[in-house]
Amino acid sequence: MMGLNETDALQTNPYKMKKIIGNILLVASFIAWAAIAMLPLLSLSIEMAAAITMVLIVFGEIAFVLSIALLGKEFLEKMKIQFRKLFGKQ
Repeated sequence: MMGLNETDALQTNPYKMKKIIGNILLVASFIAWAAIAMLPLLSLSIEMAAAITMVLIVFGEIAFVLSIALLGKEFLEKMKIQFRKLFGKQ
């Protein structure tokens, strides 16, 4: 549970709040994609699985774009550098 000082700090610093919400949305977008991978393990009809997959894809993409918008250009540049290192492009 947050103390009074932590709550006041979040209310007076909108940049910190944007960063927290951006990180939550980024994690939520990856969770949505992981949930898609787990759908075949559930005993759902094909129609239901297709509908859930569509909703998860749309949610994951919107959450990812919003997280990038909230976290800013610097975060996007850091992500690009990390992906280039991971995949060997300089």
